Formats: sequence, C-alpha cells, structure tokens
Amino acid sequence: MSLDVAPEEGQRHRAAVARLRSSYAALPPDAPVRLAKSTSNLFRPRERAAHGLDVSGLAGVLEVDPVSRTAQVQGMCTYEDLVQATLRHGLMPLVVPQLRTITLGGAVSGLGIEATSFRNGLPHESVLEMDVFVGSGEVVTCRPGDELFDAFPNSLGSLGYATRLKIELEPIGGHVALRHLRFSDAAALAGAVEEVVATRAWQGHRVDAIDGVGFSPSDLRLTLARFEAPGGRVSDYTGQHIYYRSVAERGHDLLTSHDYLWRWDTDWFWCSRAFGLEYPLVRRLWPRRWRRSDVYQRLVGLDRRYGVVDRLDRRAGRPARERVIQDVEVPLDRLAEFLAWFDSEVGMRPVWLCPVRLRGAKAWPTYPMRPGTTYVNVGFWGTVPVGPTAPLAPLNRAVERCVGELSGHKSLYSEAFYDRETFDRLYGGEQLAAVKRRFDPDDRLTDLYDKVVRRP
Repeated sequence: MSLDVAPEEGQRHRAAVARLRSSYAALPPDAPVRLAKSTSNLFRPRERAAHGLDVSGLAGVLEVDPVSRTAQVQGMCTYEDLVQATLRHGLMPLVVPQLRTITLGGAVSGLGIEATSFRNGLPHESVLEMDVFVGSGEVVTCRPGDELFDAFPNSLGSLGYATRLKIELEPIGGHVALRHLRFSDAAALAGAVEEVVATRAWQGHRVDAIDGVGFSPSDLRLTLARFEAPGGRVSDYTGQHIYYRSVAERGHDLLTSHDYLWRWDTDWFWCSRAFGLEYPLVRRLWPRRWRRSDVYQRLVGLDRRYGVVDRLDRRAGRPARERVIQDVEVPLDRLAEFLAWFDSEVGMRPVWLCPVRLRGAKAWPTYPMRPGTTYVNVGFWGTVPVGPTAPLAPLNRAVERCVGELSGHKSLYSEAFYDRETFDRLYGGEQLAAVKRRFDPDDRLTDLYDKVVRRP
C-alpha cells in the first residue's frame, strides 16, 4: 500500500485499515460480508447482516494537490465531503454523481454517472491508483491495466472494497451558466446531443456538461452547462423553488458551482414529491436540512420494511404497484426507439436523460460499453399500478429484455432478474470469476450474481 500524504493523515489511514482488517478476521467464515455504514444508495432488498465491517475512519479526504490536480481519498468518503475539499481550490472530480452520500468507492465499484460523462466517462476512468481490501484479507494496490483494477468497476463489493483512491481533478469556477433547450421529439434531441458530443459546443458556446429531462414524449429538455461562468444573480433551489421545474420554465439560469453539483439532491430529482414537498405549505414546514436524498432514502427504506403504502393501497382497493426504479444506457441512435417502447409499456414520466461515453479507447469487461459510442442514460424512478402480478416484477423484466434488444446496459444498483447465463454474458462473468478466485480464494465475498439477483 503506497501512501504519499501528510504523516498524520497516513497514520490515521493505516489505523483505520487495521480496524477494517481486524473486523473482517473476526467474522465467522460463513457470515455475510457487508460494510457497517449508515447510508446506502441501493434499491434492492437484502437481508441485514448481524455484523458489518468496521469502516470507521475511512471516510475522509487525505490530500488535495492543486498543482497536479489530484486528490487522495478514502473509499468511504462521500462526494459531498470531497467536493467541499476540492472546491476550495477551484477544482472538482471529473464526474460527480448526483447524490451527496454516494461514496468514492461506491461510485467506482457501482458505476456513477453525471452530466460531465459525455466527455469524462465513468468515475473509475479518472482513478490513477486504488487500494482494495480483498477477500483474502489483504490490501492490494492496483492501477489501470492491472487485473484487479480492470475488473473492479461494476463489481459491487464482490471483489472487495476500495480503501483509498487517487483520482484526477479538473477546474471549475465559482459559477455555472445553464441553458435549457426544448425539443418536441427524441430524434431531434438525439441530433443535438450528437452535435455537442462532436464539437463540445452549441451555437458557438462551450459545453462542459449536458443532461436533460423527458417530461413527455413531445416535451424533452436538454440542459447545457458552462463552467467558470461570470458571476451574477444566482438561483437557489434548496428553498421553496424546485430545480427540475426550472428546467421546463426557464431558458437560462445561473447557479453557484456548489449548488450546480448538488442540484438534483435537494429533491432527489423529482422523487421528493412522493412526500408532498411540491406543495408549498409542506415544503415550508419540512426543515431545509432534511431536504436531502439520504433522508428520503431512509423514509423509503422504512416503508419497504413495514409495507405502509402497500397496506394503504390494499385497504383502499387500489391495484398493487410495481416499483420500477432503474437506470439504463441505450445507444444514442436507439434512444427514440427505447422511449417510444417505454411510454407504451411503462408510461412513467419524467425520465432523466444523461449522455455518456467511455473516456478513452479502453473497454471494461464487467460493463462492456463500446468505446467511441455515445449512449444515453435513462433514469426512471417510481411505481406503476400493475395489479396482482406486481410481485413478479413484469415491467422490470420487460425493461431488461428491451434494453438487451437495443444493445444497451442496465445498472445493477436496483433489482435485476436475469438468469445466470445471461447475466454472466452481459457483465463479464467469466473474467470476474477468474479475478475473484485469485483474490478471494476461500470465496468469502458474495458472488456478484448472488448479490444482485438472488439478493442474499
């Protein structure tokens, strides 16, 4: 484990790693291995582990180097804490996922994405070096090209847990200027995305980030962001105003860099409306410090544990609802086809739209996007009334089939229903198994398929 940081930071980090290793050694050989942490951005049911790995002391920023534009960060560090440290130097991670409590290790092992992904790819593509605590109980330092490093993205803890990452940073000024474009159909939006990807500009203005919202089949918006914009009167979407509404209501906007990076977190995109936060009175009464994705996530977790909403629906005679919470990537030239199918078969709006390309020419075995190809991440999060078949997840299964037919991919943070053969073909199962045998010879860590589909 190489660690070139201030001596006191290095000492604290090594002590934290020692606690992690001791807690792992104390687990019974047949006990499930999970992290003992208070937040999670997963949306699949799983049994609670009696004891989790001690990751206390592994949630900090070890160093920000403004000269080399790099940071050394512990694996459980949240992007909220990392951004707070880097913005002091006018810098940001190359990709900052939308939710504050996503961790660096979680984004790399679970594939984060955001509006800079059309030029910066996925979070692991800006990692220069990484320490991984593996199933053998050792900490292995790896770099791009190493067997462990290349299999780690999208492994979701099945190969181990990142304890330290050295990442690249890029400049960002104090303000971000936004331009919201409206399109009447998906084909026109796809044409605009293609131009921005090719030129990094729109109508002569530089584009540093791009994402959008599909409000309806005939009302789609793209938001083009320009970093290091001149200052001026800024909007505040942490109070009574709601960001996603502004995308449809405004042509231009200006945010501080901090508020731009967390623009989606305050209302969990638009999912806070499930708690009544779109009503002005409820919003005024809801403490501002509780307008955060992790608070909403805990409330959803309580509902799933006790089935409150399901019981209320049954009592009211309403049909059972299926939770359709997924992010998928489809090739840009198949976006219109996917959205047409989605509107016909699922019928959920709004949806999030985020263009993404691999940063370089390298492909990654556990999430085989094609280099040089533009994809669009389509995110949809809600429930759909389907009646008595809801427990069988018919819509989620249909999404899997459709995405596969369109040469796309599905993120694994939520529920998945693939058979083993299909799953291994889609997510590099053979290579993942070979790396796991080397670094987890006693098979202590849960296999990816078991973790994602069987959900032990």
